[in-house]
Amino acid sequence: MCDSCGCGDHELVPVEIQQKILVENDRTAAHNRAHFAEGGVLAINLMGSPGAGKTAVLERTATAFTQRFRLGAITADLATDRDALRLNRAGIPSLAITTGTACHLDARMVHDALHQFPWRDVEYLFIENVGNLVCPAVYDLGQAFNVVALSVTEGEDKPLKYPTMFHKADLVLITKHDLVPHLEVDVAAIEDAIRRVMPDPKVFVVSARTGEGFERWLKWLEARREELLVKPRAHAHLRPHPHVHPS
Repeated sequence: MCDSCGCGDHELVPVEIQQKILVENDRTAAHNRAHFAEGGVLAINLMGSPGAGKTAVLERTATAFTQRFRLGAITADLATDRDALRLNRAGIPSLAITTGTACHLDARMVHDALHQFPWRDVEYLFIENVGNLVCPAVYDLGQAFNVVALSVTEGEDKPLKYPTMFHKADLVLITKHDLVPHLEVDVAAIEDAIRRVMPDPKVFVVSARTGEGFERWLKWLEARREELLVKPRAHAHLRPHPHVHPS
């Protein structure tokens, strides 16, 4: 249980306080989003369960993109900076946020991290959220897109059990497809479950180990960045922004 937001437990955090938290979060997220748009940075909020393969996806992405684009990452776990260290070794400059007991990132955490990270030097900023299929979907961070990594090892009904996460996703990566021959899992059933809860289903099947599906993933990323450069204000959903940090 996260003691910063109550995770929807109204006995722990009253509704009115939770709503105030979300309003304040949305204000800071808009601030972050305005800066990303101003800097021409495509920010991706990468979410998924612990062990879904989020870091491995980024490592593989770095292999393909490092010579063509400048990548950066902010990673989040309750403890340790292991994912950031992995990504730094893979060639993605990365900064770790350790959230303590918080089971998700919020816009303020990302905003504060940006002050410690040269995010204006990158073209793609991946925000690898805390491993969790619940709370990370609730908090806007200022990203342009939400991407969810769902491993074939997690079972076929996760989208039905955790619909909010998939409802808010712009893209779902079904990861670790190379493991399917060793499992009793029906990938078509996973895709069907996603389509039942995702308003505009977009699903790629990938394997970070073999590279399967990464051509589609990389093309999707490039297309989203081209859109950002053509219509940055439309992506940013900009409101009048005084360029002062929220209190």
